[in-house]
Amino acid sequence: MGEMTAMPPGCTQVAAPGSPRSPDGPLGLYVHVPFCAATCDFCAFYQTVPTADGVGHYLEGIAAEAALVEWTRPVNTVFWGGGTPGLLAPVDLLRLGTTVRARLGGEPEEWTVELAPASVTAARLEVLRELGVTRVSLGVQSFQPGLLDALGRLHTREQVFRAYGLVRAAGFASVNLDLMFALPGQDEAAWLADLGAALALAPDHLSTYCLTFEEDTKLWVKLSQGRVKLDPEHEARLYEMTWARLAAAGYAQYEVSNFARPGHACRHNLNTWRMHEWIGLGPSAASQHAGFRGANIADLGRWLAHVARGERATEDRVMLTPALLAEDALIFGLRMNAGVDLAALRVLFPAAPWTDVAATIARLVDGGLAKRDDDMLCLTPRGRLLADAVGTELLGAFGANAVG
Repeated sequence: MGEMTAMPPGCTQVAAPGSPRSPDGPLGLYVHVPFCAATCDFCAFYQTVPTADGVGHYLEGIAAEAALVEWTRPVNTVFWGGGTPGLLAPVDLLRLGTTVRARLGGEPEEWTVELAPASVTAARLEVLRELGVTRVSLGVQSFQPGLLDALGRLHTREQVFRAYGLVRAAGFASVNLDLMFALPGQDEAAWLADLGAALALAPDHLSTYCLTFEEDTKLWVKLSQGRVKLDPEHEARLYEMTWARLAAAGYAQYEVSNFARPGHACRHNLNTWRMHEWIGLGPSAASQHAGFRGANIADLGRWLAHVARGERATEDRVMLTPALLAEDALIFGLRMNAGVDLAALRVLFPAAPWTDVAATIARLVDGGLAKRDDDMLCLTPRGRLLADAVGTELLGAFGANAVG
């Protein structure tokens, strides 16, 4: 991977170990911790307010669900998301981590925990280090009080700096900062100021997400009422400014929204985007494992009832057909700057509708959205700006074959 100034029109050859159905390929573990003190205006992830009883039952449920999974090989990467995992008290973090460690089969290559700045304490970080956590992801979103208020975030700019200092002092191998742009009331100067504040901290990794309006969120209501408006041209300018600024600072873009210093790309996410296997524990957690994909019920009480009966609470189970895996490997693979090896995908998934897909790829290349070097396919800078639209077009190429 190279800096933005030296990026496509070419593609980068990057080998992806194993295959999505390989019995010895990478295995990830995702644990959803559903507790939040309040719901941010943009957030559509499942969450609930923590209570002492609720946390206790959740921890019992994680242990019960983990016992229902057939653990056939060691876990390579672990990711705790939420919600806010850092809302758990140190003793509860230790209990959750002890349950997880009993199933890992060794030391994972990477173990990420998402933390909200306001919940970071030295005691919590000490427990995470003892458990073997290697990577912390801080949900900063913005350094500006007005924008934080507009998002419904509970932390302050000062808490971000304090949390970052504590995380660095604790000695984690890698630290990520999450930022958001195209926020209501955020102009180009405000976004550059946020990028500058983040870079001044020198994190190992940065995730920069364009604000999306998810249904059933407070921001979606504001959009539907006309109180905020979409501006695709403004979003595109912010994307391009971000890529140029972070490349100049030495952060390589390896996925549309993710940038890292050498050796600090998120391995868990890379394995997910490459359609390897992962196990999800907790309410709303998704899994792709043992030939099926599905997500747990997004309700703490109903999830607990299922696991208490000795049942995994997975809804919408879908069989992982070759066409479905090929579709997702191509769509998610193209979000990565390295692109995808079409020849390798054809070998892995010979039954996929490659003739229809080839015609779509040709249109993307002719339209300047993708670049093809032999069998390596990647998006151009313009294609990355329109990555969602590219994905939709490729979905149409696979059609009903993807689930058949």
